[in-house]
Amino acid sequence: MNEQTVIDLGWKTGWLAIQVAAPALLATLFMGLVVSIFQAATQINEQTLSFIPKVLAIAVALLVFGPWIITIMMEFTVGLFQSIPRLSR
Repeated sequence: MNEQTVIDLGWKTGWLAIQVAAPALLATLFMGLVVSIFQAATQINEQTLSFIPKVLAIAVALLVFGPWIITIMMEFTVGLFQSIPRLSR
């Protein structure tokens, strides 16, 4: 195993982490924006108002994108396990 292999594995792992986190983060970002616009329009300045919509947005995002997330994580893990004999040389 050389330095380039470790760097490539690190990049692939980082990209996987971004892909796994993106659906929930983007759903939370969008819901926070919607709630903020609603709060600005109605002048309701309650801090806890955005909590429940964000939690629901995360739950929906994970229900919708959950199978895709599991698939890419399984593909990465299987590929990593299959490359162990090649990496140990």
